[in-house]
Amino acid sequence: MHLPPWLAHALRAQRGPIPWSAVVRGALSAGPLLLAAVLVDQTSLGVVAAIAAMLAGINDRPGSRRVSVKRIGVPALAGAVGMVVGTYAGEYVGAVPLTVVLTLVGLVAGGISAVGPVASGAGTQVLVASAIGAGMPLPEEGWLRALAYLGGACWLLGLRLVLPTPGALAGDFRFDGEREAVAEVYDAVADLLAAAGTEHAIARRVALTAALDHAQDALAGPRLRRYASSAAERRLHAQYAAALPLAEAATALAWAEEAVPGRAATGPRRLAAAVRENTHTGPLPAPGRSGPALRALDDALLRAAEAFDRGRGGDLHTRRLTVRDLVRSVFGAGGREYGLRVALCFGASAAVAQALHHSHWYGEHQHWYWLPATAVFLVKPDLGPLVSRVLCRAAGTVLGALVFAGFALVLPRPEGLIALVAVSGALIPVATRHFAAQTAVVTVLVLALVMVGGEPQASAGRITETLLACAIVLIVGHLPMPGQRGGGVRSRLAAAGGAAQAYLAHVLRETERPVPRGAGSAVRDTRTEDTPTEDTRALRWTLRREAYRALAEARTAIALAAAELPSLARHSEGADEIVAVLERIVDTTTACAVHLDDSGRLTPEQVHRLTELLDELGRLDGGRGRVEIRLPEVPLAG
Repeated sequence: MHLPPWLAHALRAQRGPIPWSAVVRGALSAGPLLLAAVLVDQTSLGVVAAIAAMLAGINDRPGSRRVSVKRIGVPALAGAVGMVVGTYAGEYVGAVPLTVVLTLVGLVAGGISAVGPVASGAGTQVLVASAIGAGMPLPEEGWLRALAYLGGACWLLGLRLVLPTPGALAGDFRFDGEREAVAEVYDAVADLLAAAGTEHAIARRVALTAALDHAQDALAGPRLRRYASSAAERRLHAQYAAALPLAEAATALAWAEEAVPGRAATGPRRLAAAVRENTHTGPLPAPGRSGPALRALDDALLRAAEAFDRGRGGDLHTRRLTVRDLVRSVFGAGGREYGLRVALCFGASAAVAQALHHSHWYGEHQHWYWLPATAVFLVKPDLGPLVSRVLCRAAGTVLGALVFAGFALVLPRPEGLIALVAVSGALIPVATRHFAAQTAVVTVLVLALVMVGGEPQASAGRITETLLACAIVLIVGHLPMPGQRGGGVRSRLAAAGGAAQAYLAHVLRETERPVPRGAGSAVRDTRTEDTPTEDTRALRWTLRREAYRALAEARTAIALAAAELPSLARHSEGADEIVAVLERIVDTTTACAVHLDDSGRLTPEQVHRLTELLDELGRLDGGRGRVEIRLPEVPLAG
């Protein structure tokens, strides 16, 4: 018997090795901060700093140090702003104006969250910190609370930057994730070559896209200078850039659905080993030159060998988001729908919490922030489908509250509770594999923090508030909204269609470039990196990366939407078929690009395949305008 998607998702957990370095950082973050604050008699500020360190620990995911600066630092800055807003709003306005202010904060934070994962993390911390600032009675001023919050997150970030990781101990300390990320790209190229002509080719191409996205993110994080500042970093950039033509040739070979010689995968394997060991490549076997894609693969291997030896740096083929792009994301279909739902959930939960608080339902407990803070995590679609989030949050909170109630009976105070905070912090990197487990660990940690801060044991109240938040989010999540439902999926589809259109148009414009028929290797020998052709190829690889990244993001959004309850999942029906056609269009475009480099013209088969795919895309879209791609006039080979 197959479980319904919404229930199967709730029971699914991520797998992988235990991130021991993150576990160590978690143990050294919230617990020691709280201990230091208690020793200097600044317990309330220590609680705020420990909460910030806990939220930063949730964002402490695998990746390079450079990526962690943005992934942890940007949400921490946003959280500090939220702490100031919430604190002063809670002090100077009444219950009704405070609810309005928090609703507006939810509207802004929800819209911004549609920009991307880092923006979503920033939106989460703005909302959580504003709820804590407004609802947690602390003696300090708002600006001092914000500094404590920022200090707690920076402490965890400092541990991330300073402490070595297992990968860094084996080589250059500066590269703890970048080198492995680039090596995985070459391995993914080899896997795709080995799978060409088999039913596994599509899955291997998807894995190659994921590896390229991961490596690109690892290398393109924030830096003090615009360009790589060390020889080792320039070399790593060159090795990444050299993988792009290899990935292009491998995709073209997989598109042809023909098996390639086994030795074709040997070269990328040796390149992967050279990246990991930071050594020279040695001799690379030639895969053969019997067709355009094989010739492109051979040329790419030669270019890679040269880049590995020269190591002068390379373009990461990324483009910064413009203000126009950000505005389109925030005010587009996905941003509007997301912002409205977050605002309604956050505002409604704050209103209910205020009503319960002023009616003295809490008794002696003054901490009413748990209800709106819980709603924040429940309304986040990047944490899973709605029903899955609600089930996991409810189960995790009940389990965590019961576990803490047992510990609270036997642990000495405050030293035992501080030790419990440290242990919970160490468990967060492991618990992030499942939302229920993460909720249970966070519940234990937060209950220990507030008890150290002077609140009596309140596990029963936290369970009740969590169930109320679950009910609020379930109701708001199914309310009709202005415009069409499924705005997040529609916006991702539109972005993927636009990226595929830009890539296709650029490649087909290359048919106007005069390239001698069969000039693949000759052109390679005479062109330099400063010629217009190299610039054209660099832009092509940038557009190709953007197209595949947009498709991967659309796939993720569609998979989450499909796991909702049927009443919500029906709004994204057919989207997966559209993305599959878009992926085939981009694959075909890549094969066309390789053939154009070889002969300067397209074959009738390639144009016919593109025409069929575009017709199929139009039929699937049914004139709804979700995606639109046009095929310009192109010259044919022969």
